[in-house]
Amino acid sequence: MRKVWIGLGVVGVAAALVAGGGWLFRGRLVEAGMSKVYRQIMAEDPIAALPDGLHVGLCGSGSPMADPTRSGPCVAVVAGKDLFVVDSGPGSTRNLLLMNLPPPRISDVFLTHYHSDHIGDLGELMLQRWAAGAAKAPLPIHGPPGLETVVKGFQDAYGPDRGYRIAHHGEAVAPPSGFGGAPHAFAADPNAPNVLVLEKPGLKVWAFPVSHHPVEGAVGYRFEYKGRSVVISGDTGPSERLVRAAKGADLLLHEGLAPNLVADQRAAALAAGRDNYARIFHDILSYHTPPEVAAREAKDAGVKALMFYHVIPPLPVKALEGPFLGRSRAIFGGPLKVGHDGDFASLPAGGSDILWSNRLNLLPF
Repeated sequence: MRKVWIGLGVVGVAAALVAGGGWLFRGRLVEAGMSKVYRQIMAEDPIAALPDGLHVGLCGSGSPMADPTRSGPCVAVVAGKDLFVVDSGPGSTRNLLLMNLPPPRISDVFLTHYHSDHIGDLGELMLQRWAAGAAKAPLPIHGPPGLETVVKGFQDAYGPDRGYRIAHHGEAVAPPSGFGGAPHAFAADPNAPNVLVLEKPGLKVWAFPVSHHPVEGAVGYRFEYKGRSVVISGDTGPSERLVRAAKGADLLLHEGLAPNLVADQRAAALAAGRDNYARIFHDILSYHTPPEVAAREAKDAGVKALMFYHVIPPLPVKALEGPFLGRSRAIFGGPLKVGHDGDFASLPAGGSDILWSNRLNLLPF
């Protein structure tokens, strides 16, 4: 994938200037280099720079557990020239910006369910899309029943800020009509076919029910665009419905919880007398999916590649990815990745390749 954050990186500029005897003026010289970086970034159209196809980026690969390297669950999907976002976990809006996927370009948002770690940044996402893009209509947001309450709650919380920005910047920059979100709720019945949530030329977005009791109504999504397909599980335990929805997909993004590592957390909580934590570590086993089970589901569905996100527990060092995965690689047999924030998969239209990169690694500093 072509690097969109190019030009004179700050580190490179500083190193060159120090070598040339410019150390005493490093602040001014690096500022000049940064000005070139700003102009380069502002001049880019990051969506237009992508080849036609499906592109999937992790704007958040984490869970409610604190992880310095992972924001809350969020998946960016580019289909042709349209940018979509699935879930909006805490910190994910900032990641979108760092990945050079500007919120003003977002066409629609899809929510899988209403656990806080999947919606915590929704207010920020709506505000960024409105104020940075002079949006004249609210952001379309799709999700299961309860969506209206969620959207209204964030709009109410950000209501004073709306007034401040209109008063400060004027209605041309912050059009009052574009604030907030427009909820489009749907129900995905476990006893009914998948729901066609959105259709555009070349694109279909389907929602299907998943198993996340007691969170009834939770869904996953399947994106189909010009012969390529991506499935996003959302939060779920083992789910036959997900296997059916993922049949033949090019890429499955599946949540994953490693029971062996969570057991270590629970043992530590019990030893410290933190009974509430210990109870939580016990309870979460019932509505998430062990990586080895997800690998079996991916194999049964015949998907081409599997990437884990919503990673539980945190994996602060790469060496923990082995204990997290267990026998998943041997079970699935195909390309498999433990997702990290910024990971980006490009699926060119009409082909079968998946090109991997990380958009946070393109930062010039």
